[in-house]
Amino acid sequence: MTIDWMHFTPWHALAGGLLIGLAAALFILFNGKIAGISGILGGLLRPVKGDVLWRITFLLGLMISPLVFALFRPLPEVTIEASNVTLVIAGLLVGLGTRYGAGCTSGHGVCGLSRLSLRSLVATLAFMVAGFLTVYIVRHLIV
Repeated sequence: MTIDWMHFTPWHALAGGLLIGLAAALFILFNGKIAGISGILGGLLRPVKGDVLWRITFLLGLMISPLVFALFRPLPEVTIEASNVTLVIAGLLVGLGTRYGAGCTSGHGVCGLSRLSLRSLVATLAFMVAGFLTVYIVRHLIV
């Protein structure tokens, strides 16, 4: 394994992590809601009166933020080396996993761990182990 030192940006990663943590803290402080993306999106599938606008606004903010970023810096190049079928299957598996796991990585990893939730700790460990195993299998066993 090698590290691409030209693109290694620990300060940017730290700043991004601090901003995510601050945003999640402010969100729960002012709204009393967890900033878990699957829960926010899932709440639109069974809408509750008075609960839709903030969910749509949150999701629109996620989609618009790269455009705002592009006003100041060029967007990074994105290369996806997977077929559309693979992406659809992966998306369905992620959706299924977030349903069975009662949340996604942002809900458990950012918000749940900061609340010292044992369930979120177990879920985050499961996400990480599954990710490590997937990368190992794809990069070292299926070549």
